[in-house]
Amino acid sequence: MRNTEKLQTGCLLTQISVPKWRLSVVQDLADWLTCWTTRKCFLTTKSLAFLTALVTYPVRVFFLLGIETLIVTNAAGGLNPKFKVGDIMLIKDHINMPGFAGQHPLCGRNDEKFGVRFPCMSDAYDRDFARIARETAQELGCDSFLQEGVYCMLAGPSYETIAECRVLQMLGADAVGMSTVPEVVVARHCRMRVFGLSLITNKVVTDYNSTEKANHEEVLETTRMRTEVLQKLVSSFVAKM
Repeated sequence: MRNTEKLQTGCLLTQISVPKWRLSVVQDLADWLTCWTTRKCFLTTKSLAFLTALVTYPVRVFFLLGIETLIVTNAAGGLNPKFKVGDIMLIKDHINMPGFAGQHPLCGRNDEKFGVRFPCMSDAYDRDFARIARETAQELGCDSFLQEGVYCMLAGPSYETIAECRVLQMLGADAVGMSTVPEVVVARHCRMRVFGLSLITNKVVTDYNSTEKANHEEVLETTRMRTEVLQKLVSSFVAKM
């Protein structure tokens, strides 16, 4: 069962019915949306990105439909040594590694109907939403594994090397994944409010003597383990918005 099928306040939409929508290329990770029309809120799962212009296309569609809030979720590797597999991290900020290399979703001619040429990103993730999420997690009894931190995006599709993980830790990243950031940047460009969650599905490898290896099966297993909790957390959070 998909995570949003139990979110009874909204309707499930598949991207297959939307023209020019890119299909997921990640096995066992389908793309879908949940729309709460009365609250103008969308939830989108994340999948391995194509070019940033393609993967951010839906966000501009949301904006043109009058959507004011974007909820983003992802599976991420834990960089913070205090994080455990199965923890849920509130995203308080991000590091856009592809952006450092010129792969930025706002490159090119700016369309003023969406936003300004140089949008601010120091407030990318809504702090009021984070407060509501913490209160909700406490009420649901899942605050013991609720974390908060900085999410770093790498392009993928390979998992990170040991050296890369060590660099990311030095930069202050708490979790690493292959998605989310381009959509958030475009959403903020469109003046949408953003709330983000990362499910820590595996611990990154930072020791050359370790025999552990990151793998997709572990990601899927952790996701299945936390599905019900995420359903309750997101649905309760949306009800309070």
